Amino acid sequence: MISPGSPQTDPPPIFVRYQFGNRIVTTAAVLALLYFGRAVLVPITLAMILSFVIAPLARALRRIGLAQVPAVLVAGLGLAIVLFGLSTMIGLQVAHIVSSLPQYEETIYSKLKTLHGMTIGRMEGLEGEAGKVLGRFTEDNAGLPEARTGSPGTLIPLMNAVPVEIQERPASPLKTMMQVFSSAWVPLQTAGIVLVVLIFLLIENEEFRDRFIRLAGGQDLRATTTAINDAGERLSRYFASQFAVNFGVGALIWAGLAGIGFPHAILWAALTAVLRFVPYVGVVIAALSAALLAAAVEQGWSLVIMTLVLFVIVETIATQLVEPHLYGHTTGLSPLSVVIAAIFWSWLWGPVGLVVSTPLTLCLVVAGRHVKALDFLDILLGDAPALTMPQRFYQRALSGDSDEIIAAARLFLKRRSFAAYCDSVLMRALHLARLDVAEGTISDDQQLKVRRVIATVIEALDTEAGGRSRRHRYTSVLDDPNLGRHLRRQREGVSGRWQGSLEAPPGSVVLGVGLGSTSDDLATEILVRILRDLHVDARHLSIEDVKAALPPGATPNSVSMVCIVSVAPEQEQERGTQVAAEVRRRFPGACIAAVILPWTPPNSELVPVSSNMDFMASSFEEATRHVIARLSNQ
Repeated sequence: MISPGSPQTDPPPIFVRYQFGNRIVTTAAVLALLYFGRAVLVPITLAMILSFVIAPLARALRRIGLAQVPAVLVAGLGLAIVLFGLSTMIGLQVAHIVSSLPQYEETIYSKLKTLHGMTIGRMEGLEGEAGKVLGRFTEDNAGLPEARTGSPGTLIPLMNAVPVEIQERPASPLKTMMQVFSSAWVPLQTAGIVLVVLIFLLIENEEFRDRFIRLAGGQDLRATTTAINDAGERLSRYFASQFAVNFGVGALIWAGLAGIGFPHAILWAALTAVLRFVPYVGVVIAALSAALLAAAVEQGWSLVIMTLVLFVIVETIATQLVEPHLYGHTTGLSPLSVVIAAIFWSWLWGPVGLVVSTPLTLCLVVAGRHVKALDFLDILLGDAPALTMPQRFYQRALSGDSDEIIAAARLFLKRRSFAAYCDSVLMRALHLARLDVAEGTISDDQQLKVRRVIATVIEALDTEAGGRSRRHRYTSVLDDPNLGRHLRRQREGVSGRWQGSLEAPPGSVVLGVGLGSTSDDLATEILVRILRDLHVDARHLSIEDVKAALPPGATPNSVSMVCIVSVAPEQEQERGTQVAAEVRRRFPGACIAAVILPWTPPNSELVPVSSNMDFMASSFEEATRHVIARLSNQ
């Protein structure tokens, strides 16, 4: 076994600094390439993203008999027609609104005057009153002389000045046409490049995929193919869902605006559907623009209020009800990563980067899930929890935060049982704590925090644990480091020394016996609480209680089953044999079960603590099933 300080485990500091510097240089080079190469990368990226949208249509055309090239051309032509028609419709509607602005001039002026009086006018009045007070205070205290007329620095108005107005010569029609063409040339050029690249990507889809597989992972075809299929499926689901939601939102906006008498409702419906592709700010821009037009159309404010309310209602329904059920977390991105990605890509590529931020980030997350060197991307940007539930339990316990653990546990218990929670979360978190204790990496203060939190969580999840103050529990944990014994005494304070009546019906009691270690006592107490939560008369006894004489009034035939609990069966076989023999002698009619909860990974081979057992269970859930079945058959 290699020691922790050996050279094979810890690389030299020079090598670590070299790796860190190499990563910084690589990151800076990639950012520089993305920024300075955006003129080439933006059209290619748009074409690749649109290929995921058009590919299903091209495949459908090929299935009905068209060859690959005609199918791609028809699909590309259909996309171009749809985009051109949408752009033309929006442009014509905008031009019509601009031509109608003179009709709204008086309404706009009155609204601006009202807003000015409500905001800036009040501020100016306050500023004027404050200026008078400050001026009077300055004159009374400083006694400054009044400025003389014509003194240096005083501006003397010109009485006979003639105003001069400079007017530009109206532009010729040719010059106007050239200005319009030059302003539209860049978008048209980008659209043409995107369309050409899109068509070639679709025509050579299989060849392009094979080359990418050879370049990215030719030695591991399975992993690379899985990554590509995963990215394609996620992007396809994302785009299909987003197109459906955006179309539905646009239709609802159109119907609502038409119903309240809003002019050019189809324009704002189309703009809303398009702008929803821009994360977070797209709908806000559409709603505010529509509200401005509503303010110009009507003298009052009712149309503005109804317009904003309509946008809020429709967007709330879409984001809170429709989208979570339609595609939820199919993208695999956390909400924070979507915001950060929008800021990052808009900084690099401007408005286009804002639109493509989510698909690009999705591709990075997929790469992080399938490429080991990029797994940090999945951790930072993905929606999967960064820590497992046992790790989160142990981390919160080290911090002394029991409230968050209890809240997460109650969410878990809505889906699964208390026994399942103890098996999959609590015991594995205890295993992490045991490893740190064995290695000496956890301080006494941290061990005390962990014991406090575990005691608080177990009592909070137990129906019999209410009514005790946290202060009392903390004092008990400080007095007794054996957490299982402490929890047992807490229950005995409610139900008595023997944790129930001694005159129990025959075959109704289940005993839990630990093999003596503090871990055994804690696991036994957890098992007893799980059974009592299921309305089973379960009681926790120590080895000394088993060897001692029965209390007056107790009958051996009331015990139906005895569960002998061990978390280290390899070291406790001899003791387990002795305890099993003693239990068999004291309770001859009881079923003896070995509950083995080893500190080893699941599905490992169980080590029996004794051959004098009726059956063995490897988890709390399995032990609970055996107990319920035993009691049901009696």
